[in-house]
Amino acid sequence: MNRTTKQRMLPMDYQYYISAWIYKVLRYADRDFARFLHEKGYGQDAPKLYKLFCFSPLEFGKPILWKEKKLFEISAQEIALHLSFNVPEAASNFIKGLFMQQSFYLGDKFNGIDFAVTQVEALAEPSFSDTMRYHLATPWVVSYQSDQDKYPQYLSPGDDRFLSLAVRHLVEKYNNTSNGVKISDGQMKLNLTTPYKRAGFVMKPGTREESRVIGNLFDFELSAPVEVHRMIWNAGVSEKSSSGFGWGDMK
Repeated sequence: MNRTTKQRMLPMDYQYYISAWIYKVLRYADRDFARFLHEKGYGQDAPKLYKLFCFSPLEFGKPILWKEKKLFEISAQEIALHLSFNVPEAASNFIKGLFMQQSFYLGDKFNGIDFAVTQVEALAEPSFSDTMRYHLATPWVVSYQSDQDKYPQYLSPGDDRFLSLAVRHLVEKYNNTSNGVKISDGQMKLNLTTPYKRAGFVMKPGTREESRVIGNLFDFELSAPVEVHRMIWNAGVSEKSSSGFGWGDMK
């Protein structure tokens, strides 16, 4: 993507605006499909609905950080973004075409940047194995909400429940979105290979629904059926993947 105007300031919590733009592109192509993604995902259990895409952080070099204003000042002219969709291979060219020559504004009513998509390239699928290592580029969200909790608890790996709930989420996400053989928790093993760091984004900024979702950044090793690794490649590893969480790069 290229910046098309002189604007340089981008809100730090830009992930919400990227997600909204992706839904907008899908909506123009297929209103029913986009509405289904936005409202339902592929989940069968209302509190645990999953979406079909994930995206990386923007690649914009080394911006100037205006911490007190929660803004990035971006000088790079060319910006890159990776998107992944958990759709059949036959749909990849269709999706690629959707984003060609898109022009859009990214930001809020006070700060943002006008972009034009100048190139779209489909990446080759990697070679998957049963055990793979990942580096999280965006936080992995693991939440827990009891009947007594008004709001979700966003767990850290220091919580005894984190690993089991993280694995359970992956199992449910796979079983709810695939047409193949169902898997179980016992087929998965998750190990952190670096210390974790807490991180998060603001969702729906400037609205009455504004909230901050907190996850964790770390490297990890996962042993699981190959199809689970393919799902992670296509749809992210975390809850709220369509909001920009759980993008993992394979090491």
